[in-house]
Amino acid sequence: MINNVKHLRRSREYDLTQEELAKALGVSRRTIAHMESGGSISGMLMLKVAHFFNKDPREIWTQEKFFLPEMLYKQHKEGTA
Repeated sequence: MINNVKHLRRSREYDLTQEELAKALGVSRRTIAHMESGGSISGMLMLKVAHFFNKDPREIWTQEKFFLPEMLYKQHKEGTA
């Protein structure tokens, strides 16, 4: 599934490394890298990530081929990206 975990992790609000996010979620850095690259993860981990970022899972994961985080989508539409 396509997701914006990397975008959230690196945002100004969180500014985390993969290692820091992994530690906060109780998983390995390799799991975070796998997830960020679109690899499959458990539903439980999806819920943990969504809870950590205070988001609905549908705001993080999609099956759409051309998924952009909301901010980037708005910038793209406005021609400011």
